[in-house]
Amino acid sequence: MKKIKHIVAALLGVFAMNSCDTSDLELTNPNTLSPETFFKTEAQVESSVNAAYANLQTRGLYARNLAFAMDLMGQDAAGNPQLEGNKKPFQDFSFNAGNDIIQYYWESCFLGISRANFVLDNEAKINALPNATLSQERKNKFLGEAHFLRAYYYFLLVNRFGDLPIYKTGTITGAARSPKAEVYNLIRADFEFASQNLLSKTAEQKGRATKEAAYAYLGKVLLYEKKYDLALTALNNVTGFSLEDKGSFYNNFMEETEHGKESIYEIEFNENNGTGNKWDDAGNSGGTGFAESTLRGQEYGNLSWFNVYPPDGLLNSFEPGDLRFGDTFYVPGSTYVNGTLTMTAQNFNTSAGLRKAGWKKYQNYYKKEDEAVQSSINFKVMRYADVLLMKAECENQRDGGSQTAAIAYIAQVRDRAGLTTTIAPTKDAVFAAIVHERKVEFAGEQSRFDDVIRWGNASVELAGTGFQPGKNELWPIPNRETSSNPNIKPSDNNPGY
Repeated sequence: MKKIKHIVAALLGVFAMNSCDTSDLELTNPNTLSPETFFKTEAQVESSVNAAYANLQTRGLYARNLAFAMDLMGQDAAGNPQLEGNKKPFQDFSFNAGNDIIQYYWESCFLGISRANFVLDNEAKINALPNATLSQERKNKFLGEAHFLRAYYYFLLVNRFGDLPIYKTGTITGAARSPKAEVYNLIRADFEFASQNLLSKTAEQKGRATKEAAYAYLGKVLLYEKKYDLALTALNNVTGFSLEDKGSFYNNFMEETEHGKESIYEIEFNENNGTGNKWDDAGNSGGTGFAESTLRGQEYGNLSWFNVYPPDGLLNSFEPGDLRFGDTFYVPGSTYVNGTLTMTAQNFNTSAGLRKAGWKKYQNYYKKEDEAVQSSINFKVMRYADVLLMKAECENQRDGGSQTAAIAYIAQVRDRAGLTTTIAPTKDAVFAAIVHERKVEFAGEQSRFDDVIRWGNASVELAGTGFQPGKNELWPIPNRETSSNPNIKPSDNNPGY
């Protein structure tokens, strides 16, 4: 099996069935299922965990909207004239609580949390299964996946909304917002549990959360909290990985080379598993039905919809000779379809004129001429390059840290890009180098906005975009939540909204 396949059937809004192929699908009426009758076999436990993964594939998250929102806010992308109206506000920060992208993001995450909690609420039943039915190691790893996914969804939420309602169990009652610090406490605890109970990448099925992914995200969370020593300790547990070879950076963004030696965690897509429910209402946030493809290729492709393009500021950030440039962007003269065709200037034409470049990352043009709407290319949301640059940041920022060690981590990333490294061993010089490397290494990977926010330099980096300090660091709580949750009123919204 290439990837996990999610076949989801509703059970109290939180349950799903899963199989690798239809012959393995347990043909049971989902309306008759309940925790009391369901958690009896390993396949049933596994399917309940798989349900929690499915919300990552919604249009509210990685199938469509997350990439637009984050890349536009981070100025990794600029909108062409045909960009849809609900997406344009993320370029100039004019969005409000009525924006449906914000609503579906919120709902996708909290439905994923609810599904993870469905598993954790039944921990006692899972652990009560005979070891002959389900070994303790696998019981622990399934529970670890649920903790990992709950933490992952909350990490997506806390960066966008700050204070959040905390749900540690399934409920139909909306909770009030808890302080951001308490949300981080839950996220850390969940990733810590996951790091101690998940299987290693070498022992786990591709597409599932692993011990190394949990340590990597635990380190990232601690870095965001500026707990640099603890973050470095967590990141040092991410072992057994290496960067893709020099000249092979693009292996990170093709379908055929997914789960390679640099890959730590990926959001799975496989159009062969079904796409029929991609455009229905459940595809926005529900995580149900067949929606196993992403629109990233079609939306960003300069030969396709070309809704966004890489702005000049990003293009100009790449140093001469940086091998990543040609693996990140198509420009006139770039070859595609296995080197048989060549891009011309007219391939970048829009109603607003010619653009200098289009996106190559996550595009299917390397092998075919038409994106044809569907894409099976996974989102590689945690790569070893990120771990190296986070370790560099921890070394540089922590008390008693080593700028020399930080520079060595940066040099590994730059060497793969074909660049030499000459950085003065001072805190300011190393920090500036980290800021630069993260911008070009993760261009178009939805990293930039979170970076400039946590560094506190958004006012400079986003000057002239409409970004308002004290407001646009966060999104507003969506109207549908403040109108339906009696414990979060419109007056409880984030500042400025």
